[in-house]
Amino acid sequence: MKRILAAVVLSLFCAGFAAAADDADVVLPAKNGNVTFPHKKHQDMKELKCTDCHETDKGGKIANLGKEWAHKTCKGCHTDKGKGPTKCTECHKK
Repeated sequence: MKRILAAVVLSLFCAGFAAAADDADVVLPAKNGNVTFPHKKHQDMKELKCTDCHETDKGGKIANLGKEWAHKTCKGCHTDKGKGPTKCTECHKK
């Protein structure tokens, strides 16, 4: 019985942590200054889907995340939609 209770408590704790992570800004380290990505702001945009960045609609890690991917995907989207930062110092903060 104690094991079941411990498993339930641990599951609820992990679920709460995962939900909080969705609201958190993601900080991506970069040589010319870290990039702070407002995940919640992007989630709330109706025109975006999780699969625009993630491999599945469940989210998770982004395959090939790096300079080339970010410049093509993030900067490209900002340029195409005409909103969002596109200059180096607008994303990269030292």
